[in-house]
Amino acid sequence: MEPLGLTFGVLAGLFGLLVAVIGAFLLRRYQLNRALGTFDASIRLPPRGWRVGVCRYTDLHLEWLSLLSLSPLPKHRFLRSSLSVSGWRPPTEDERVQIQPGAIVVQLVHAGEPFELAMKYDVYAGLSSWIEAGPVIGIGTWR
Repeated sequence: MEPLGLTFGVLAGLFGLLVAVIGAFLLRRYQLNRALGTFDASIRLPPRGWRVGVCRYTDLHLEWLSLLSLSPLPKHRFLRSSLSVSGWRPPTEDERVQIQPGAIVVQLVHAGEPFELAMKYDVYAGLSSWIEAGPVIGIGTWR
C-alpha cells in the first residue's frame, strides 16, 4: 500500500472512532434525559470544584452520574434516609461560569458530610420533597 493510502486509511479510522465516541456520548445523554427521575445537576464535594452531571432518583438513593463518562454506573450514591437539606443560596460570581445558567446551589448533608448540588429551583423543590417523604431509618414508616 502506498504511504498516502495508508495515511488516509489511518485518518479515516481515527475520524470514524471519534464519530463513534461522540455518538456514544450523545446516546447516553439522550437516555439519561428520557429516564424518569433524572435532572441536570452539578456537584461539588469539598475540596474539589464543580463537576457537571445528571442526578437520578431511585427508591433508596440519589445517584449522580458524570456527563464526561460513558459508564452507566453512578459516580456517587447517597442513601435517601441519610440525606438532609441544609438550605440553598444563589451562586457566587465565580460559580456562575461553572454551573448551568439559572441554577441555585443546594447545600446537602449525607451521613454528616456536606456537599453541594447546583440545579434549577423547581428541581430543588422536587428534591426536597423527595427527601422529606422518605422513610425514617429503622422504623419502616414514612415520615
